Amino acid sequence: MANILVKARRDSFKSPKPDAPRVLVYDIFSEVNRRGGYSNLLLPGALNASNFDQRDKGFVTELLYGTLRMQGRHDYILAQVSDRPWSEVDEGIVDICRLGVHQLFEMRVATHAAVSATVELARKVIGESKASFVNAILRKVSAKNLEEWLGPVSLISDPVTRLSIQYSHPEWIVSAYFDLLKDFDRVEAELASNNVPAMPTLVSWPGSSTQEELVAEGAVATRYSPYGAKFDGPPGSLDLIRHRKAGVQDEGSQLVALAFSRATQSAKNVLDLCAGPGGKAALISHTCDVEGRDFVANEVSEARAKLVKNVVGKFPVWVGDGREISSHNQLFDAIIADVPCTGLGALRRRPEVRWRRTVQDLRALTELQRELSEAAIATLEVGGIFGYATCSPHFAETFGQVKIILKGHPELEQMDVSPYLPTNLDGAVRDGCMALWTSVHDTDSMFLALFKKSV
Repeated sequence: MANILVKARRDSFKSPKPDAPRVLVYDIFSEVNRRGGYSNLLLPGALNASNFDQRDKGFVTELLYGTLRMQGRHDYILAQVSDRPWSEVDEGIVDICRLGVHQLFEMRVATHAAVSATVELARKVIGESKASFVNAILRKVSAKNLEEWLGPVSLISDPVTRLSIQYSHPEWIVSAYFDLLKDFDRVEAELASNNVPAMPTLVSWPGSSTQEELVAEGAVATRYSPYGAKFDGPPGSLDLIRHRKAGVQDEGSQLVALAFSRATQSAKNVLDLCAGPGGKAALISHTCDVEGRDFVANEVSEARAKLVKNVVGKFPVWVGDGREISSHNQLFDAIIADVPCTGLGALRRRPEVRWRRTVQDLRALTELQRELSEAAIATLEVGGIFGYATCSPHFAETFGQVKIILKGHPELEQMDVSPYLPTNLDGAVRDGCMALWTSVHDTDSMFLALFKKSV
């Protein structure tokens, strides 16, 4: 009898054996939520360094990105079963429970497996006692299905609060969408579209590759952009991508580059003031090269400037604050400023952004956007064209900035962007600006306004 008790005691204290994919997800999830990491930068490197097969890589990707998107709704459920305020629960427990709830309700994982595998993960990374709490929480959650948990949400009278919980977005973002759309059905469609993972979109670069070549590699031509193609697979598996003859770029960003390039065809020299990681710079610079125009990219970060240099070929890349661009003593016939913004237009691809940005961020960002616009306008030749672009639909970052620019610069005339867009791109123009919506166009919600300097 004593031997049986010893064996039972030994079995109950077996070393935790969590599976490697879930451990990796937890490590990245914690890095993103607690230390400001970026999932789209951390995950690819981690997967490349792993020995996971494609099935496990797919599981890791779905669990990480999905939980980052839906953790607001998961917290709503978890708060109802916790015996203490959810905001006061240990961060490790919170993040592990979020991963568990996502497996229970959003993935094809059996209930028993979702609970037991998550508890094993908890035993490994936060200890036995906290794992017991995780086990109790997840068993309570698994006692109901998702529809039962969300039933009371449908009774909430305030549509902002209701949609915030249902679609896992902060209330300020829901309100910002309504301010523009004035229709909660359209707001709901936009929120839903943000929760659908985006298939990688490739971009051909004029002079180096074509859309037809991407299609020949197994991709499907984009609906609007003459350069793009959707690819259901790792882009790095394609020769055109590996050899830097094509890139990865959302179709909305391609449309910004397309409209700007068409509107500025007569420009002899072109500046990309905020080149970022180089997506638009690559497409615009290749277009300029084919058409015999000069191009310059400017990027404030030296590390990112090196990435830009990799894709703009022979053209120069300046490193410096765009607000001080006049220090180069050069004027340009065309300038595009894809300004830093809240990123609310790319929430389907950058899942943590919805939780990281706040209303308070707007003040600093809109001020930076104004300062960059001022610098661009001061560096623009008479007769030149300025393109103001942003990956956000928020009024303060889009139409609000257009009003400020026009009020402060009587020498500028706003151009209607319509003639420079694809003819089949319906519902994309408002007040002369291109304003895309993810739910309508299946692109990031990009914005572009064009101005011509008359004197």
